[in-house]
Amino acid sequence: MKILLGITGASGAIYAEKIMDYFAKSKEHELYLIFTKTALKVWEYEIGNFDGNDMPFQKYDIDDFFTPAASGSSDFDAMIVCPCSMGTMAKIANGIADNLIIRAADVMLKENKKLVIVPREMPYNLIHIENMKKLTEAGAKICPASPSFYQKPKTIDDLIVSVVQKVLNLVDIKINAINWNPTK
Repeated sequence: MKILLGITGASGAIYAEKIMDYFAKSKEHELYLIFTKTALKVWEYEIGNFDGNDMPFQKYDIDDFFTPAASGSSDFDAMIVCPCSMGTMAKIANGIADNLIIRAADVMLKENKKLVIVPREMPYNLIHIENMKKLTEAGAKICPASPSFYQKPKTIDDLIVSVVQKVLNLVDIKINAINWNPTK
């Protein structure tokens, strides 16, 4: 399975990092990355120094519309936008494809492929909710970064993994969070 991961400047870079940890160990799935410029700054602030060159994934430039991710004829199976800023979500919901993440998300919707939006911001205002409604009606899945407590988490990492597990399940990668931790 080929998955695009769009990473925006919303807080919550740790969720994207955990998704990458899973794919770094997966032999059956491929991950491709698109970072906004602000995402790189937030990553460095929240996680630390960022050197994308040591990642085992192909990265597409946010302004490069000549990549396979920008075309409906590409063979990507799904896209995850995590974390997703409210600005990016609004642009996807309203078809304002002014960068590669938004264009790739638009392609997923028009080709009836899986698109999972992971907003991290809270609380939601009515505009956010209306944009989520538009995206849901267009076929996207909205998966707020709201961890579960069924597994009786003991660490922040346990909470993060519960969200990542749900996100991956939504793109048909079945993970059991009780038995899986990408850092172990």
